[in-house]
Amino acid sequence: MTPRARRRWWLPALAIMAVIWYLSSSADTPGPPLAHPLDWIAHFLAYLALGFSLGRATGRPGLALVIAVWWGALDEVHQAFVPGRDAGVQDWLFDLAGASLGVWRAGRVGSGDRVSRAPAAQESGGVRPDVGVRNVAVLSERPR
Repeated sequence: MTPRARRRWWLPALAIMAVIWYLSSSADTPGPPLAHPLDWIAHFLAYLALGFSLGRATGRPGLALVIAVWWGALDEVHQAFVPGRDAGVQDWLFDLAGASLGVWRAGRVGSGDRVSRAPAAQESGGVRPDVGVRNVAVLSERPR
């Protein structure tokens, strides 16, 4: 991915971070209250999107995961100071799980099949021996 295309991913990443902060700043979130495990699913999905966006924006999975996980921890500490909200380690663990999957998936998008072909190409000196084998005519035999 080009650096310009990577820069475009910062907009959704920052927007997701802003929405997470906004929602955690209020005692009442919009919509019906979410009881366990639905609130954990919401945490997981929000941080899955954040991890994916950060993974595409940075191009560095480790850095993207650190940013997302620290944002989740900061958000939980922030919620401890909001009346009517509470901070929870379990919420943060779902943030971590979602961010991990999002970052992993961001690294897989666009990679296609190249990862699995690389070892075969390296072993054969850059030529894959199994490509086009069925289409090779054997010239040492006479046609029947």
